[in-house]
Amino acid sequence: MAFPPAARARGLERSVDKIANEATQSVRIRPVIGPEADLDAGAIARIYNHYIVHTAISFEEEPVSTEHMAQRIAGVLSSSLPWLVAEQQERIVGYAYAGKWKGRYAYRHSVETSVYLDPAFVGRRIGTQLYLALLDRLLERSIHVAIGGIALPNEASIALHERVGFVKVAHFREVGYKFGRWIDVGYWQRVL
Repeated sequence: MAFPPAARARGLERSVDKIANEATQSVRIRPVIGPEADLDAGAIARIYNHYIVHTAISFEEEPVSTEHMAQRIAGVLSSSLPWLVAEQQERIVGYAYAGKWKGRYAYRHSVETSVYLDPAFVGRRIGTQLYLALLDRLLERSIHVAIGGIALPNEASIALHERVGFVKVAHFREVGYKFGRWIDVGYWQRVL
């Protein structure tokens, strides 16, 4: 049974509240906007570069500069899509954003989502809080489908996506090559 958008939005609000209450420490989630975007870019690049250098989670192979990250953020924001950060004691400890799924106009109600956490803050449900806040912002923008790509294996990311209502819809074998090995990618989606 499909729920009307208002009911779905209320359900997301209740989910965000429940997860926030379970968090062990206070986390503030805010949008990246205006002049703060350039200031946030350095912290966001620092978090992302860890995953580029040390993991196969990102298929990029060279660290991203603060300036380049600022350009990426500006590109997302210019598409009227959200970019959020999680702060704890005024330190950015994670981020989430949505980008266009495909360029063709008929795809305009579908987005690809990403969530990254400072490795020191993994396992504290901050990713869940970020993801639920992102989904709430997407509902406000009449986005219909959120899609998350996951380099496999990655049990933590799978658990995060499924915790917030995503289901696996695709599995591509050996489509990435990093650190001398072939990597599979799975896709999870959530109809909002």
